[in-house]
Amino acid sequence: MVITIEQLTSLVGATKAKLMIDELNICFEKYNINTKLRICHFLAQALHESGGFSVFTENLNYSKDGLLKTFPKYFDSITALKYARNPMMIANRVYANRMGNGTEESGEPSKYIGRGIFQNTGKNNYKKLTDEFKVDFITTPTLLATPKYATISAGFYWNTNSLNNFADKDDVLTITKRINGGTNGLDDRTNWLNKCKKIII
Repeated sequence: MVITIEQLTSLVGATKAKLMIDELNICFEKYNINTKLRICHFLAQALHESGGFSVFTENLNYSKDGLLKTFPKYFDSITALKYARNPMMIANRVYANRMGNGTEESGEPSKYIGRGIFQNTGKNNYKKLTDEFKVDFITTPTLLATPKYATISAGFYWNTNSLNNFADKDDVLTITKRINGGTNGLDDRTNWLNKCKKIII
């Protein structure tokens, strides 16, 4: 079971469809995303997470107010003003000393920001993907933001978390929680799922 260029074009337009079609079908074959329902659920999550296959790199360009709202643990009114609109500084602060990253001063946290369709974040995850695909994402982390590795890394995450099982049950809520850690964007994910079903099923 594969998705056709016509089906994908109906979802994201011709330009993005041409960019993504081969990578998606390679991913689907490798990770047994091989029924219409599995494909619909994968695409629904992928399209939400990537803004319709537009964004493969985390956007940390927060305003002062955005920092205080999103990362209250890491910023107060003074530090938020200092860090606002500086994505690299923000990443180095909020991702320091966790997920395998070094200190804020090391620069590692901003090197391993979220990349790929499902936003792989942190040095530990980049190392895991390096070991899996035998590609050095530690040295060249931006490779994860290319269509090829953005897609196949999402398939790896999908497979590792046994999400085909929940797709078979048509369980968008559990899949969302496994990918997001909560239910952010559930309505949009569900809307994408319904669009995919109309086109693919």
